[in-house]
Amino acid sequence: MTGADCYDPTGARFGIPTYPWRMAPDGYATRRQLRARGLRPGGQEVAAQVLRPRRRREPLTAYLYRVDRAKPVRPMTARKWAALALAMHARRTCPVCRRDVGYVIPSSLGMCTPCAYPDAQAAA
Repeated sequence: MTGADCYDPTGARFGIPTYPWRMAPDGYATRRQLRARGLRPGGQEVAAQVLRPRRRREPLTAYLYRVDRAKPVRPMTARKWAALALAMHARRTCPVCRRDVGYVIPSSLGMCTPCAYPDAQAAA
């Protein structure tokens, strides 16, 4: 699939208007772009998409939403801040020694570094 194959502004081929990567018209934005502007999709359906061809696999797809229909991001409430703080505290607490180690516990270890490598800590 080439860049020319991705151009379908009527939606006849892909079902929704489709544009090549970085060629979307003004007035459309991805979720990330909306968030950077302080907006959210607000329940609207996907309005268009952009495709980036890849050599040996399926193309990368980014869904676009209309900026004029986007709504402002809801502000964080005190309860949301508290829930986020609890979640981050849980990610920093070692399940073995039950200490807040000050960093997010690596999922590959499942415990803090001193608990995972006790011999290395004793030698230092």
